[in-house]
Amino acid sequence: MRAPLSRRRLLQAGSALLGSMPVAALQAQANPAGQPSVQDLIAGARREGRIHSLGMPDDWANWRAVWADLQRLYGLVHVDTDMSSAEEIAKMEAERTNASADIGDVGFEFGPIAKARGITRPYKPTVWAQVPDWAKDADGHWALAYTGTIAFAVNRRRVRDVPRSWQALFAGSFRVLIGEVGRAAQSNAAVLAAALALGGAETRLAPALSAFGRLAADRRLLNVNASPALMERAEADVFLLWDFNALSYRARLPNAADYEVLIPSDGSVTSGYTTLLNRWAPHPNAAMLAREFIFSDAGQLHLARGHARPIRIGQLSLPADLKTELLPESQYARAQALKPALWTEEVKKLPRAWQREVLGAAR
Repeated sequence: MRAPLSRRRLLQAGSALLGSMPVAALQAQANPAGQPSVQDLIAGARREGRIHSLGMPDDWANWRAVWADLQRLYGLVHVDTDMSSAEEIAKMEAERTNASADIGDVGFEFGPIAKARGITRPYKPTVWAQVPDWAKDADGHWALAYTGTIAFAVNRRRVRDVPRSWQALFAGSFRVLIGEVGRAAQSNAAVLAAALALGGAETRLAPALSAFGRLAADRRLLNVNASPALMERAEADVFLLWDFNALSYRARLPNAADYEVLIPSDGSVTSGYTTLLNRWAPHPNAAMLAREFIFSDAGQLHLARGHARPIRIGQLSLPADLKTELLPESQYARAQALKPALWTEEVKKLPRAWQREVLGAAR
């Protein structure tokens, strides 16, 4: 776990960047037509006094520091209900005008799905122009705040020869945890990463499904979502995780030295996560202000402290100590960017294929 002093220093930086400064500094920038001003958002959020998130727990990408700043600066009391991307969308869609949630965080491919279902509220933060076009919806319904690449977290105490590629992983006798494929973006991306490394593609997942099917048939595949507790108990030899989760979880473990985190050398996939603002949010100003803060320098640095790669990393000055916590850039040489327009459609087919070709092999 990172030292409290480091987190306090970053919170102090956040106060300077989005405390008294944002109202004056951000209002000086052009505000997209039809959107409330930052000053109005702050006033409205203070009146609402609360924010309820989905899938944004403290230990994921350092959301803890984001919520702490939003409470300290604007008085927002926060509560989170942790769930997968698919579950977040289903909950917003089911509750509609009886909404309990204000904001969620979902995988790249789920942003367009949520927009198509009409459950999102558009909002473009004031730094909108600094978000790459590929990483945002033109109307502001979704935008990636950070990216991640699928990595291996390998328990070196249990494993004699650390697998450094997908080929080595599937050729060995490792117990592998992948999570809830079909429901969690991280797990879906792990399937795609394996497919790309084994000669497949977004539209050709067969090589990965076949390989994971063999693990399932041997009772060496775990389909529960990873957590620090499961890593501490060494429930698997290899955990398939976003790089930021693997590094963050390891940092919290008393047996952190047991784990090596690496990007597989024969290929991986880089994707990201977007906030969803619930169309029927009970605290809409708080939700929009949260997105505004997440894209600010302070919010982006908080995410970097959680080992995530901020979408505005080109505009940030990363502290030297933070750079040392990240994996070497050379490990990402074979990582490919997810093709969202293609993957959004293909991923819809994955739950049935996974059930038939992987889970079915374990029966």
